[in-house]
Amino acid sequence: MKSLRVRRRRLLKKPLSFKQIAPNMVTSGNLLCGLFSLMLAIDGRFVPAAWLVFFAVVFDGLDGKVARTLGGGSQFGLEYDSLADLVSFGVAPGMLLYLVALRGQLGMWGVSASCFFVLCVALRLARFNVVHVPGPFQGLPSPAGGLFVASFVLADVPMTPIPVSLLLLGTGLLMISSVPYANLKKLTKKSADHKRCAALLGFLSLTGFFFRSAAPLALFSLYIVSGLLRLDWSEWLLRRNELEEAPVSTRV
Repeated sequence: MKSLRVRRRRLLKKPLSFKQIAPNMVTSGNLLCGLFSLMLAIDGRFVPAAWLVFFAVVFDGLDGKVARTLGGGSQFGLEYDSLADLVSFGVAPGMLLYLVALRGQLGMWGVSASCFFVLCVALRLARFNVVHVPGPFQGLPSPAGGLFVASFVLADVPMTPIPVSLLLLGTGLLMISSVPYANLKKLTKKSADHKRCAALLGFLSLTGFFFRSAAPLALFSLYIVSGLLRLDWSEWLLRRNELEEAPVSTRV
């Protein structure tokens, strides 16, 4: 017991290095985007609130890269990242759609639909932290689920209570399901097929040009359908030699 106390005192006295702090600072940007989104949604500014969910995913993608580059990854960072994701991709979009279409509608059913979505995000994040297997994501990733839900607000789709409730329930179920979804984390400059990546970027640009504010909804709808059809398009972006060497497995 005494040795444990001594070790704790040493850890408290040991200053944190910049490489340990930097990734958590980026993660804080993710969390702040989620909090700002909640505040704007409560204030009735739904479109800016939806865009902040999209900005949160930028920080969510950067914190891991910063940690790997600096070698400052830690268990604290992993848990903090999950907390930020729960707010930005669970609580914020769930509350956003509740305020847009469900407040004062359907009674407790509307409240339950939003809460169910947030609960599924929490379960999805907890499962991801416990089980790490290379390969496709097992279930819809929580950032994709939050972005998909928020994209309906950006696309200015008519939001009526029953369809919105079904949207939240269906997206939540996909996140805790075993449906495989493409994982781009194994895609690097060396492993990527540059021609196919350029074609994908061209497709994304054309989608943004023609669909404008509805582009995120169109793209995330395609991503969700690709999982249901068992199409792992991330493998299509890999070079053939990288694909042959990659292990066949699933990610939970």
